Amino acid sequence: IFREYKQDKEAQEKYLNFLRDLLKDKGYIHLAYMTGILPIKKYGTHSALNMFDEFSMISPGPLASYVGFTETEVEALCRQYKADMSEVKSWYDGYSFEKEKSIYSPRSVVNCMRFEKIENYWNQTETFEALQFYIDMNFDGLKDDVLSMIAGEKVPVNTGSFTNDMTTFRTEDDVLTLLIHLGYLGYDSNEKCVFIPNNEIRSEYVNAVSVSDWGEVSQALKNSADILNAIWQRRPEQVAEGIRQAHFETSHIQYNDENALSYTISLALYAARNFYTVHRELAGGKGFADMVYIPRKKYPEKPALVVELKWDKSAAGAISQIKGKEYCESLEEYQGNLLLVGINYDVKTKKHSCVIEEFVK
Repeated sequence: IFREYKQDKEAQEKYLNFLRDLLKDKGYIHLAYMTGILPIKKYGTHSALNMFDEFSMISPGPLASYVGFTETEVEALCRQYKADMSEVKSWYDGYSFEKEKSIYSPRSVVNCMRFEKIENYWNQTETFEALQFYIDMNFDGLKDDVLSMIAGEKVPVNTGSFTNDMTTFRTEDDVLTLLIHLGYLGYDSNEKCVFIPNNEIRSEYVNAVSVSDWGEVSQALKNSADILNAIWQRRPEQVAEGIRQAHFETSHIQYNDENALSYTISLALYAARNFYTVHRELAGGKGFADMVYIPRKKYPEKPALVVELKWDKSAAGAISQIKGKEYCESLEEYQGNLLLVGINYDVKTKKHSCVIEEFVK
């Protein structure tokens, strides 16, 4: 009722009154077990049915292992169906709770095993238009939060003000909390943060943003595959131009340091997630490389990428730092198929520059 008939407040109240009259303080009720996507509707700070103990995606308590498949269960399925566990994990894992650190999307895992293919099965039950409706809401900071999460960041959230329905939104936090309950976001209860849990869900966000009126952001995501191809083909001018087009500022990511530049690179190279596992500040040699792209097992022919970012210095200097600090030492198996990518942003000219070299030991 609360999901399919969002606007019918009268029907919702009648339903809640019916349940209250049927169940509350009734001697003939020994146990009532109800399931649903949303927690029980709240009026003010109180549940409309306060005789229930609630277990939700925010706080599943002892039922955490039943939210989806556990890691142990998925490992057994991968052995049985000869599936690549690391691929399944990157696509369908990501929900984490205090008592279960890895919970997988069950329907997607089942379909992956049945059809022997890693792909987005989420869109067979939910269209990205459903997600698009919520992330297009005009709340300050919501767009910025979505972009941060697409780039791999976590975003703080206050889940306490959500009234557990699909129409009452007073802040961006209420929208983000709904997306937790719908499975579009993972929730870190220790840090009180939300994040996009896996590649499957991330692709839904990209689909939604790409067809939304988000200006340069939508275009940057559409152009991402072209930038990645330009790196593979060693065309640094095209890479620099693609990054220029992806450069934009948000209210909490100002374009004034290497961290902000890495945020832009993450979005500009979003398509790389189809072929690579992405590591931010990967330890190697005498320090940490800014961004390292390791080919996924099914794409061994792709070159590994070490990307170093500079702010108001030089792209050539970025390449020199990769070599000088021996970042590639930890990537021995990729030597012979490893590209070094140096990217710099010049504050005075407001131009990006790029240098691409093949690593030769």
